[in-house]
Amino acid sequence: MKLHLKRPIVFFDLETTGTDIGKDRIVELSVLKVTPNGEEFLKTRRINPTIPIPLESSLIHKIYDEDVADCPTFKQIARDLDKFLEGCDLGGYNILRFDIPLLAEEFLRCDIDFDIENRNIVDACRIFHQMEQRTLSAAYKFYCNKSLDNAHSAEADTVATYEILKAQLERYENEPYETDEGVTEYPVQNDMAALHKFTFQKTADLSGRIVYNNAGQEVFNFGKYKNVPVEEVLQKEPSYYDWMMKSEFPLYTKKILTRIRLRGMQVN
Repeated sequence: MKLHLKRPIVFFDLETTGTDIGKDRIVELSVLKVTPNGEEFLKTRRINPTIPIPLESSLIHKIYDEDVADCPTFKQIARDLDKFLEGCDLGGYNILRFDIPLLAEEFLRCDIDFDIENRNIVDACRIFHQMEQRTLSAAYKFYCNKSLDNAHSAEADTVATYEILKAQLERYENEPYETDEGVTEYPVQNDMAALHKFTFQKTADLSGRIVYNNAGQEVFNFGKYKNVPVEEVLQKEPSYYDWMMKSEFPLYTKKILTRIRLRGMQVN
């Protein structure tokens, strides 16, 4: 099946030093760009994370410190990668929870203002969990009837995700889905904007520390001010902003926090 694309989409997967979005680093990156005319460009490279790779992580993805010692750092490839992703939608498996937030952190450390506001985000994991509920290897077996060899290899996982999405479209394109409100929809369509709407769980800051309430306001999603509008907190307790900026919150969270603060100052 050929994807119906209005602009390119880049499927990607990361292998990393760990799972802490604020602290961990990329050790391998694989990107598969699919263009509207069906061309496919696959690139995979290892990256020197500049910090030691914990053994427990290496045992999963089989990448050790010596394997990346002579590889470029993320900073050395960041500009080219940003250009490769420019004007593209993003796709992957479970990228909303981990890959996109961590990638954004890496870009921000290099002073590149990576943003997702004008991109469709298509997460095959969300389609899978909402339509069937289950790991990438299981999804690959279920949809493609193949065993996923080299699981936890960025390239194998990236290509598998692309194949899974095409198989999902063939399986679910005319499949009804009942929303929590009891409305029947047909959300799995060969259209990236429709898939974005179905799979993207929008938070203000990617890591879920700042989310939106039913009124569309940014509210804190943790701590003593949970569910309280961010602007309200920053007005009543300006020191809370300073505390967050000095604490180990992800850089993207701090970026959004600063944006909200400046917006409030302009209104006042």
